[in-house]
Amino acid sequence: MLEEKLKEAIVGELQRQAANRPQTLKVQGADDANSSEELIVNGRIDLGALAMVIAGSVAGGP
Repeated sequence: MLEEKLKEAIVGELQRQAANRPQTLKVQGADDANSSEELIVNGRIDLGALAMVIAGSVAGGP
């Protein structure tokens, strides 16, 4: 259960970042992330934002 929440949070945040900056970040395989253990990410990631989403997921936030 926790693993699924973390995966959803990570994929969701990476998709959000890619949507905001499509020229600098590409995410492939996000649609299959629930059934797969792999995701292809190419570009710059805002680690601060990603860490906040992960922490919120662990803490039970939205």
